[in-house]
Amino acid sequence: MGADLMSDVAAAIMDAAERRMRRGGFNGFSFREIAADVGVKSSSVHYHFPTKEGLAAAVIKRYTSETADLIERELDKESNPIKVWVKAFRGTLHSQDRMCPCTVLGASSQDLPPDVAAEVKRFFKMCHDKLVEEGLAPTEAAQLLSTITGAMVVANAVNDFTVYDNATRVFLKNRKPVPAKMDRLAK
Repeated sequence: MGADLMSDVAAAIMDAAERRMRRGGFNGFSFREIAADVGVKSSSVHYHFPTKEGLAAAVIKRYTSETADLIERELDKESNPIKVWVKAFRGTLHSQDRMCPCTVLGASSQDLPPDVAAEVKRFFKMCHDKLVEEGLAPTEAAQLLSTITGAMVVANAVNDFTVYDNATRVFLKNRKPVPAKMDRLAK
């Protein structure tokens, strides 16, 4: 019971930190606010995550893993990797009405603690590398990520999701179809 309870509390702390980071970045949360969100004492947050930097890095590491898993599952259903990525990021923006935490943090990466900045960089490198693995040229992968994240920022700022849809639609329209990877076709 103890270990499960600990992991449940740690997960709840990470969930609360992620929600706040999506809205306000690294400076958008304190341990006291996280404790209030979760319904625990601030000392409990410190017990699981001794530093704010450690908590933020753990949140981004988890988010990177979850995103990679989501993309893999979606690529099993849809052969066009561009559509998969556009849909995944739109899902974050629309259904969760929030920004990708790495997009928020990436805008101020030079001001982040080194461990957090490294995890944000790892997220974007993972995204880029997966797109290249799926057949995009490195420059196309960078352009797609820039389009998606930039459109997400603007759509959020003006509170209009059609901004994201229009920007990504233009990207999709101007791109040649990416051939499905042969190993995906064999599944």
